[in-house]
Amino acid sequence: MARLVALLRAVNVGGTGKLPMRDLVDLCRKAGFRDVRTYIASGNVVFSTDLTEPSAKAALEQQLQDYAGKHIPVFIRTGPDLKRILDSNPFPDRPANQTMVVFLNDKPTEDAQDQATGLKSEEIRLGNRELYIHYDEGMGRSKLKVPAAQSGTARNINTVAKLVNMVLQG
Repeated sequence: MARLVALLRAVNVGGTGKLPMRDLVDLCRKAGFRDVRTYIASGNVVFSTDLTEPSAKAALEQQLQDYAGKHIPVFIRTGPDLKRILDSNPFPDRPANQTMVVFLNDKPTEDAQDQATGLKSEEIRLGNRELYIHYDEGMGRSKLKVPAAQSGTARNINTVAKLVNMVLQG
């Protein structure tokens, strides 16, 4: 049985995609997941399953579709995946709340950084299936647009660290 993390896109952010975490737990149980735990109300859930990562993603996306009546993208990572992402943070000496990991389903293209617009003091680095973005002046003030990130979902390094702890410690 695998311990996995699901990261939902556009849930409980900016007044859109309202999904109470108790409903998310219920949807995960309906998908056949066990030991379900959520972390903060932004679509982070840790669970156990016998399903493969693609099957777990499909099962949860179907439950969310049935619940919300629309597609809600889900990004699945294992505990070791998240630990690698955390350990690979290219901005380890910068404030964790100003460093974001954008989770993607596929490897970002080599020109993902070059396609960004509105770059001021922000820095972007490519990962395996993620982008790292450091917002030197904070994300709220940034005018940065990263086309490669639009299909993903972002979490700050503090959240990634908490999820690593949850998924690996059980």
